[in-house]
Amino acid sequence: MAGFLSKLFGKKKSESDEILEDTLQNLIDKAQLKLSFDVQSNKEGLYKVDFFGEDEELLTEKEGQLLDSFQLFVTRVLQHQLPEDKINVEMDCNGFREEANKELITLAEKLKGIAVSKKKSVYFRALPPKERKIVHQYLADDDRVKSRSIGDGLYKKIKIYPAQGGGRGRRSEQRAPQN
Repeated sequence: MAGFLSKLFGKKKSESDEILEDTLQNLIDKAQLKLSFDVQSNKEGLYKVDFFGEDEELLTEKEGQLLDSFQLFVTRVLQHQLPEDKINVEMDCNGFREEANKELITLAEKLKGIAVSKKKSVYFRALPPKERKIVHQYLADDDRVKSRSIGDGLYKKIKIYPAQGGGRGRRSEQRAPQN
């Protein structure tokens, strides 16, 4: 019966839902931005926020730095207010993150091709940790190349180099039976 009533009247918002929405609304109001947002959450503590409105371009210009800042700020507020809860916040605006990830993978594919064909190391420009993770995870599926982060600080380059033994393609296609 409770499931039916929650569908009919809407479910009660959790404390984290209220803190997240209040923080976002206050942030938007203080910045005088013309934005609205939708929030989706799951039981594992993942919140996905999608922004829309007249000021969308401000969030996505300069490689989405303002969007990243909003995400970091709201995540820290939630972690501070609810230290016992595991909370993860992902923010996007008009598919910006998905498009940026596709561009990273396209460039990684191109550099991987160069490393394999010329049997030489190539370098990816300096990237923040979450973008490096996307590139490393993509490259990990191909046993012909290896990758590692190089440098100090937050932004590091990625070195893509041929693997020893020069594998023959994607790992998922080349799994050898193990004894």
